[in-house]
Amino acid sequence: MKCPFCGDQESKVIDSRHSEDGLSIRRRRECMACQRRFTTYEIVESLPIIVVKKNGSRQPFERNKILNSMIRAFDKRKVNVADLDRITTEIEQTIQNSLEREISTDKIGEMILERLKPLDEVAYIRFASVYRQFQDVNSFMREISKFLEE
Repeated sequence: MKCPFCGDQESKVIDSRHSEDGLSIRRRRECMACQRRFTTYEIVESLPIIVVKKNGSRQPFERNKILNSMIRAFDKRKVNVADLDRITTEIEQTIQNSLEREISTDKIGEMILERLKPLDEVAYIRFASVYRQFQDVNSFMREISKFLEE
């Protein structure tokens, strides 16, 4: 870390503390050259993620869209909202940890389906019907057959 007073690159950390919100770390440093002290803050860098929709348009990633789509799939079904929030967080972290800055709605939909399957069969089929844009009863039947085979 470069000293703001003398510009030297060498410093040592004297004290580290987490911020109240837990999202950053405050560090007190001492310059090895001039012995002056200064404070730095360390935060996790989160790069913006762009979602590419089926029509080719792009928009910023919004975790609430994932959560709301799952809540709709669980309409009148018993579900722990904490489970849906956990799934949403898992998906968001998977996307953030990937090296890609753009992701298609298809990939997001598949991640959701993968996690809904063990949670609730009816919600899985409901979500799949919207995500895969079922046009008729045969589409439903094929998805249900595929689900039962696995």
